[in-house]
Amino acid sequence: MVEEKDVSESLKEWDEKVVGKTLERFPERKKEFATISGIPVKRLYSPVDTADIDYNRDVGFPGAYPFTRGVQPTMYRGRFWTMRQYSGFATAKETNERFKFLLEQGQTGLSVAFDLPTQIGYDSDHPLAQGEVGKVGVAIDSLADMEVLFDSIPLDKVSTSMTINAPASVLLAMYIVVAEKQGVPMEKLRGTVQNDILKEYAARGTYIFPPQPSMRLTTDIFRFCSEKMPLWNTISISGYHLREAGSTAVQEVAFTIADGIAYVESAIKSGLDVDAFASRLSFFFGSHSDFLEEIAKFRAARRLWARIMKERFNAKSDRSTRMRFHTQTAGCTLTAQQPDNNIVRVTMQALQAVLGGTQSLHTNSRDEALSLPTEDSVQIALRTQQIIAYESGVGDTIDPLAGSYYIEYLTNEIERLATEYIKKIDSMGGAPAAIEQGYIQKEIHAAAYAFQRAVDSGERVVVGVNKFTVKEEQSMEYLRVNPQIEREQVERLMALKQDRDGAKVEATLKALKQCAEGTENLMPYIIDAVKAYATLGEICDVLRSVFGEYKAPDIL
Repeated sequence: MVEEKDVSESLKEWDEKVVGKTLERFPERKKEFATISGIPVKRLYSPVDTADIDYNRDVGFPGAYPFTRGVQPTMYRGRFWTMRQYSGFATAKETNERFKFLLEQGQTGLSVAFDLPTQIGYDSDHPLAQGEVGKVGVAIDSLADMEVLFDSIPLDKVSTSMTINAPASVLLAMYIVVAEKQGVPMEKLRGTVQNDILKEYAARGTYIFPPQPSMRLTTDIFRFCSEKMPLWNTISISGYHLREAGSTAVQEVAFTIADGIAYVESAIKSGLDVDAFASRLSFFFGSHSDFLEEIAKFRAARRLWARIMKERFNAKSDRSTRMRFHTQTAGCTLTAQQPDNNIVRVTMQALQAVLGGTQSLHTNSRDEALSLPTEDSVQIALRTQQIIAYESGVGDTIDPLAGSYYIEYLTNEIERLATEYIKKIDSMGGAPAAIEQGYIQKEIHAAAYAFQRAVDSGERVVVGVNKFTVKEEQSMEYLRVNPQIEREQVERLMALKQDRDGAKVEATLKALKQCAEGTENLMPYIIDAVKAYATLGEICDVLRSVFGEYKAPDIL
């Protein structure tokens, strides 16, 4: 305490005698400084701001509870994070070619983007799919498309992440069957299915079924994979989409973890032991533009999740308390103006994720504010990760910013503010209830409005948009999906329906409906339907007939 008092006195003296004189001549850029989350930023941080931190309790060591400094004892000294570029467009054939290109360039994991009809459970020939087939991801109508998507890609050697939610069980079933056809048993498959439906209701909107049956589908995947697929991550609890919708860093941590709590509670309620499934839960965060706040965010999220799993759910295994997460640089920060500036933005955001201890990373491409990325742009994005990994040296020591007075203070502050949000959500009955009441949506909308207002007023600078603008002509080459691919995809789908065993399809769909009306695990029945080449839309329509469709409440 004597040392703390000395520092306080020295700080006061410095502020009065040194800073005071400087401010008389050179005023600071603005009266108040704050992070994007609105956390006030002081001029200087010192031991006074971290006096309450107990190193063993709050910071600790990598690979040990509470995992503030990382989930692996040696982190990137052992191996680098998985470089997993998110990609998918047009048909399975074009996307398969892009996957092979990325693997040849040194990518270490696949990440599949599905088109909008696939995400909401419609086949390419559905009227609502018109004009959307293959536009924002790859079109997958049946097992036949999935076979082409992973043609000549060894699924026993590659880890695959699939960004799919409402129909996650169907796409997982297709992946399992494709692997089986390659001779790879499901227990050897490594990867992740996003499977996070709560954030769809809160921010993204690609839901199909109401919350209760959606949670059943989620926990059915938990149970199935805990028994059959021990290496598979059964969910990627996603804060990224909350952030893209406009949340702050604090809200991203709070609402993501609140969703995680809901999934754990649902799984335990279904009869699963927490230590039987919790080690396969993974998370997905965005890396936004406030460099130091983002690093502190990752550290705070890890520590908060560890404490919740241990203290709230009585997890006995340390593996159940580790927060493993994928990170994507922030798409919402990319600008159509001066698009080459996005290379710099992405580099900074990727570095934040690495300094924050991510397990895998996607770097956005410079042209994504304008179109799907070209091969050249994707290569630059991947090379950004490789330069950070192999040239910068930041992975040579673990959590290098630990001990920074500001980073440790900010880590504590984000955890404290996120905990307040979680307590509020608990008082409302948990994340599903808070979403149904529109609370989480309203908080995100308010944060998004405040951020945009600051940009519009010039208070927050976006280089090339509201400051340092230039007159420019569009000179980049853009990737455009040929409208012809929709007709070709529909033709292949029609041919499939003619060639398959219709009676077998009908039998598997009938069995699936009976299962949906009961309480059995749906995964084995979905796998049977997939093997018979029932389509995604047909399977989802069966579930729609039993579960109904969700209609969002009017929260404005």
